Amino acid sequence: MIRAIALDDEPPALNVLQSFCEKMGTIVLEKTFTGVADALKYLEQFPVDLLFLDINMPAISGIDFYKSIPQKIMVIFTTAYSEHAVESYNLNAVDYLLKPFTFQRFLQAVEKADKYLRLEQPKDLVLRVDYGLVKIVLADILFIEAYDNYLKIHVVNLKPVIVRMTMKALLSSIPADLFIRVHRSYIVSLSHIEQVRNKVISVAGQKIPLGSSYEEGFFQSFRGE
Repeated sequence: MIRAIALDDEPPALNVLQSFCEKMGTIVLEKTFTGVADALKYLEQFPVDLLFLDINMPAISGIDFYKSIPQKIMVIFTTAYSEHAVESYNLNAVDYLLKPFTFQRFLQAVEKADKYLRLEQPKDLVLRVDYGLVKIVLADILFIEAYDNYLKIHVVNLKPVIVRMTMKALLSSIPADLFIRVHRSYIVSLSHIEQVRNKVISVAGQKIPLGSSYEEGFFQSFRGE
């Protein structure tokens, strides 16, 4: 499932994207935004796989906004003008949708993103620990907890791995459809969640708090919405 958000200063354009996404079973449009600041704030807390991004916006161009995003994320540009097509592809955009686009054309773009995501999906996480490198199988990661500038990565049947790294940097290195931040100090593996009750997540017998600001995004992912 591709997790996506959309940024466009025109609400009718966002309504079209929402309607098209609802017709598909491979993508969930988690949020739509008309403002740049709100979209950036959301991305900082909830990294996603794909961004639908209008180019011609009043505050900043979509291309400049995309360049400002620190984490790696796929982008499909949407615009009523064709003159930015070359520059968008120089940024390795998945596709460029010229408004008004049909559902069939939208479907083609999303299929490209899905194929790209499957090809690029990493199986392992390689981290620098002390003076060497450690490879961790992504499927074995239970949860991650933060201690100042260090992270403690809890792994199946192994001692926790401690690395000097920020939560933001780690989130940009792991698949957004497998892991989600649930608290300012915790990231959990969606596949290892045993129970959620009273804002407490159980993973491998450990109790992890669900922060209020992360609650909506977590339940969307947990339910596969």
